Amino acid sequence: MYYHNHHHVLPCLHCHPHSYIRMVQHLIERCLLLHMNRQQCVKALANYASIQPCITITVWKELQKENRDFFQAYFHALSPYYRPFMGRYSQRKPRFDWKKQSGRE
Repeated sequence: MYYHNHHHVLPCLHCHPHSYIRMVQHLIERCLLLHMNRQQCVKALANYASIQPCITITVWKELQKENRDFFQAYFHALSPYYRPFMGRYSQRKPRFDWKKQSGRE
């Protein structure tokens, strides 16, 4: 097994994979609250939290498998027909402060 001697403010995929995956799951849930689709979520997490897209996609797919009914309703609500009913919330920009909180830039 490969060990790191790093000190991280945020969970590290290599040092603490379970905590890292939970953090990614939490960030995906924040994206869902902002009515983002998968592509937008992947881009936001890559840009604002330095999460590799393949990690976000993998966690997203697992969440989707475990919560089929939720995602079916969620995607239905994101469809262009229902978007006008979401009002200003569909126009919100993502706000992730992970880099600022951890001191990473």
